Amino acid sequence: MRSTSIILPFKTNPLRFVISLLPFLFLAFTAHAQKASSIEKMAAYGYSKRFTDTSSSKKMQQLALDLAKKKNNIEDKIICYSYLALTQRRLLHLKEFSHYADSAYYLSGKTNKIRPKAYAFLAMGTLKSYIDQKQQAIEYLLASYKLFEKAAAHDQCAKIASDISYLFSPASPIKVEKYAREALNHASKAGDNESILHARLAFGSYLTDNLEKENTAKWQQALVFFNTTVILAEKNASTIISKSNIGIAYINLADLYSKGPKPIDEKSFLKNLEKATVIAKQYNIRIIYRSAIGLQGFHYTQKGDYTKAELLFREGIKYQQSLPYTDNYLLATFYHCLKDVAAKRKDFEAYYSYDAEYAKYNELKYDESTQKILQNADVRYESSKKIERIKQLELENELVQKNKLLGYGIAGVLLIGLVFMFRSYYYRQRYYQNREDFLKQEQANSELKVQLMEKETIENLAATLSLERRLLRSQMDPHFIFNALGNIQSMILQKDTLPAVSYLNKFAKLTRQVLEQSRKETISLQEEINTLKNYIELQQLRLNNGFEYRIQCDDSVERDTLIPPLLIQPFIENAVEHGLKPQVKEVKGLLTIHFTQHTDEKNLVCTIKDNGIGLAASRKLKLKDNHESLSTKITDERLSKMQKENPYAGFQVLERDIATDESGCLVILNIPIL
Repeated sequence: MRSTSIILPFKTNPLRFVISLLPFLFLAFTAHAQKASSIEKMAAYGYSKRFTDTSSSKKMQQLALDLAKKKNNIEDKIICYSYLALTQRRLLHLKEFSHYADSAYYLSGKTNKIRPKAYAFLAMGTLKSYIDQKQQAIEYLLASYKLFEKAAAHDQCAKIASDISYLFSPASPIKVEKYAREALNHASKAGDNESILHARLAFGSYLTDNLEKENTAKWQQALVFFNTTVILAEKNASTIISKSNIGIAYINLADLYSKGPKPIDEKSFLKNLEKATVIAKQYNIRIIYRSAIGLQGFHYTQKGDYTKAELLFREGIKYQQSLPYTDNYLLATFYHCLKDVAAKRKDFEAYYSYDAEYAKYNELKYDESTQKILQNADVRYESSKKIERIKQLELENELVQKNKLLGYGIAGVLLIGLVFMFRSYYYRQRYYQNREDFLKQEQANSELKVQLMEKETIENLAATLSLERRLLRSQMDPHFIFNALGNIQSMILQKDTLPAVSYLNKFAKLTRQVLEQSRKETISLQEEINTLKNYIELQQLRLNNGFEYRIQCDDSVERDTLIPPLLIQPFIENAVEHGLKPQVKEVKGLLTIHFTQHTDEKNLVCTIKDNGIGLAASRKLKLKDNHESLSTKITDERLSKMQKENPYAGFQVLERDIATDESGCLVILNIPIL
């Protein structure tokens, strides 16, 4: 812009103003060189939903933090705190933002791992930038940048280098260029569209700051770069999480047109501003909206089309007043612009009307600005106190640890000496005369212990099994429980103690697993497989080992993957009850369970095959039996609800083709990965 009389925010450089209010908003949701844990992936996925579903985003990140706390994993807690800090930054919740950033930074002192420390420095650098401590923000972000470089996390390096470039402007143009070029280099290595767009915006800002008047060649070079950036943003809009960056790309290009040779390309100028306005309204990005309206209004004012300029500013005010919140800064800006338009039109009645509204919102804007300054000052003070306190505690802990080690060393030496003296005296006096009696007594005690342990184990397991069986009456087949316990009782009566104890243990373990998992939102795939093994082996006991089973996992399947609990067992029960159990005795039953992981679709495919009588024969038997499979209906309802988050969730029950395969049933179960 070449004038300062129309739009208050654009007194120097409109592009610089837009970017300066959006630092450090963009944290990665991509794979890094070092393998991320399942908890970190959950937190990152929650953070990626911050634009589309804020409530779900915070909930998922909090769940990830709770899991990290439950496992007492410091590294995962640091990363979860860092994601939550960046989320609160976007929501402008300064108190929570400061709390999570300080928590991440404090815990980072307890680990030497690169990635968690890099995230903690990133969160702290973002906080310092937000509260206008630019020098400290640069120091923390540079520390984070170096750590992510060691981890070869090029996507993170691209974004952090971009933000460092903004912070060095306009004081150090050489460093602005240096980090903008480094951002482009890391973005090309990362290869993801989010990082590439972020880096190109930073380098575009550098090009805009270095434009010279009447230098058409440099302007043309910048225009080609900015047009390429917009094409990239439009082509990959669906994969770019930070929608504000797309709006900034349009604003950059429009602003560049306004700085070009006269007359400017008005059509291209207005087209890019209209696209920026659409992005701003769709994702509620106020700075993009203000910039787009302001540039259009300034253009029409400079052109002398005061009617269009006035209508534009009025439209901006009307849209802002329709929202559930009030942006006093934006309203004051638009009314100030309307004042200038009225003055140029010499409509003094309108001028005084606009001036009254401007004075009202300007006062409210001033109050908010003052309050924000005070809040920033409080946070700066509290944050500084916490950092000093952390350093003091670290020194105190180091001293205490040294004193403890010294005390433990002295005590250990004394204890070893006393033990050695006692052992030497005792064994010298007592060893030979008590050796034979001691061995006999030990043998008698061992036999007695074995008998007592066998008796207590059977009695305790039977009592536990009785209680858990009553609690699981609505979750497990009563016929299965009765038959399994009957077989186990027969073994006990026949004095087959060890097999009986083994199967009782499996049965008790299965009931405990079902109870525990029914109270959880998610379990690991390995826990589900262990539960299925116990259940199937008890079914084998019930059917006198009338069938065999196999559980297979592809190499791509991660066994610590989190899935909803108790989804697979009902289909195993149906395969045994309605497929394998009615099969003729001459045919040896076979149950096969196979797991495949689809990372792109975020689901786990479980395929269940049996060589039983098949669907058609099973339906004929069901006509004679009024029993309904309640567990299968419940599973179907659960999967239907999960389809809101994962459209691939569901299952299919198919008849196996006898011509190409063999008789039996095939179940394909798509399980969402949480």
